[in-house]
This record gives sequence, C-alpha cells and structure tokens, in this order.
Amino acid sequence: MRHPRTARIPALGGLLALLAGLLTVLGTAGTAHAAPLFKAPFPCGQKWTYSHHSAEVRQALDFIRSDGGATAGTPVLASASGTAYRYSQPSGAGNYIVIDHGGGWQTYYFHLSAYSVAHGEAVSQGRQIGTTGSTGNSSGAHIHYEQLYNGTGQSIVINGASLAPYPGSYGSKSLTSDNGCGGGTPTKYWVDTFANATGYAGPNSTDAQGVLNAGTNYVYCKVWGRQIGSGTSYNHWWLRTDLDTVYAGKNGRNAYVSAYYLSRWGNDEARDNNGTVIRDC
Repeated sequence: MRHPRTARIPALGGLLALLAGLLTVLGTAGTAHAAPLFKAPFPCGQKWTYSHHSAEVRQALDFIRSDGGATAGTPVLASASGTAYRYSQPSGAGNYIVIDHGGGWQTYYFHLSAYSVAHGEAVSQGRQIGTTGSTGNSSGAHIHYEQLYNGTGQSIVINGASLAPYPGSYGSKSLTSDNGCGGGTPTKYWVDTFANATGYAGPNSTDAQGVLNAGTNYVYCKVWGRQIGSGTSYNHWWLRTDLDTVYAGKNGRNAYVSAYYLSRWGNDEARDNNGTVIRDC
C-alpha cells in the first residue's frame, strides 16, 4: 500500500501544471488586448466637438474644431506610436493613414488634405501625420477617426476614458487635446518674410513688443487672431517667434507676428519654406 502523502503528489503536480497553463493563457490574453494609451488626433490645447452618424463604418467618430480655429489645414496627430501607412480612396476615405500600433491595434485617419509622413514610416505619439481636409466622400473638413482591434472597430477611448455613448450631432460633446503637450526643445519652422513685421504680446493684442526683420526667420507655432491686411491680401494666423529688435521695457521672446508677412503663401495660410503647415500653439 502506498503512503497517502505520496499518492497525492501526482494529483497535486497535475493541478499545478493546469494552473500554470491557465495563468499563461490569461497573461497572454491580457497582453494581447492591452490597448495603447490613445490621445486625441489633434494638437495640444485645441477643443474639438465630435459626432457619430448611422452610416459611419465600424465605430468611428468625426471631429471638427469648436474653439474658433479653422478645421481645414489643422495638423492631424498620431494617437499613439506605431508605423504609418498611406492610402487613397477617392470615392470614400479620400487620402487616409493607418497606423499599426502592434498587438492587433490600429488607428485610421480619413479625408486628409495632405500627408506629412512617408509610407511605412515609424511615428511617435503626437507626431503630425497629415492635415485635416475633405478628400473623398466628404461634405466638409473633418477628421474621421477609428480605433480597431484585430480589424474590428472599437468604441473610441482617449486617455483611458471612453467617449461613448456617442452623440448623433456636433455641439453636445467636445474633447480638449493633451496630445503633444510635453516639454522639450520647441520645434522651429524656417520662413521667409518680405518686410519688417511688428511683434505683439498676443494674436489679438495691440501691445507692440518690437520688430522681426525681413528675411529668413524661425517661428515656433501659429494661433488664429485678428486679421492683418484686407481685400485680396490678408491673414488671420499669428506666428510665435523671438524678435530681432525689442522695444524698451518690452519682451521680445515669444512674441507674435502676422503670417501676412510670409513671402511664399496666400490668404490664411501659415506654412514654412518647405510647405509644411506650422503647428498650432
């Protein structure tokens, strides 16, 4: 007759093996289903309203600006890091980008007016991947945005919070972005200006701080403000920069000059010398 303690050892070993296998499966499933910490697909500090329409594919949301800025031409940002792929569907999604985040997760960005990354390029969270537009089957500029897991549309989650239940029209719900709000060295855009430009304390201020000399200058970002110019030549964008000449008692750092003085672009455009849309402040 076997000792009772030794008789239970095989059963205990089998139970431990079963538990180990179960934990492995659960651990793998948990890792596979863990979504990235997605952020809003538009720049830091901007407020956009969103809606869902019954005809929308999967569980997409459409975003338009609600903070007074123009929707068209606004940078579209990567919600999370991954690999970006460019596509075009003139009869539907228009110019669009898919970012593969790994682990079965993807995000889609439809109706872009332009791409800002190459096909197959690795992008970090907050990287500009395109500009907002209305290409394809679209009645106006907006960001059509989706989150998919293993090819299936998911309810949109931003910063760990679900945006469901979705509103059926714009205006009732909105989202303010914290994407790209991190510190570090500010991005500089190089621009040519055709005349000396007065710099002000803000885009709607009349408090002159100094002068940005004509020529090639750097700027950091843009803000919508009061119009400069009139008739066939005008601009509402203001560019944050550091001035060349500072008036007595004033601050020449982070002043604002009108994009009206840009040499290469037209009305209400704010691009650098390479044609890249200057990001919003």
